[in-house]
Amino acid sequence: MSLAQNTATQAVDKFTWHGSTPTDHLMDAPLSQLLAEHNVDVVEIEAAPGFTGGTFRRLDGSMLFVRPAGRPVAEWEITARALLGRALRVPLPPLPAPFEVTEVPTPHS
Repeated sequence: MSLAQNTATQAVDKFTWHGSTPTDHLMDAPLSQLLAEHNVDVVEIEAAPGFTGGTFRRLDGSMLFVRPAGRPVAEWEITARALLGRALRVPLPPLPAPFEVTEVPTPHS
């Protein structure tokens, strides 16, 4: 099992401590709580209108989320939960149009 897979498994196992399924927890918990639980740092940048956010998993398993500045809070809630769900491999309902998550593999050095 890779470091990323092991970290994701540990993160999903953590959800059971809250007495809910991983999907329910990701959908219902306050976003700030989810980000803290999974050691996610957030940076805000100026971005083109079509960019709604991104994530990068660091070698230590922590994550960096990129949030576009000046966008609606509701948009960020949707985007951040979708990014976290994808990173943790937690099944979530489909995103509303026009949102989509694209996964770009990182090159191995």
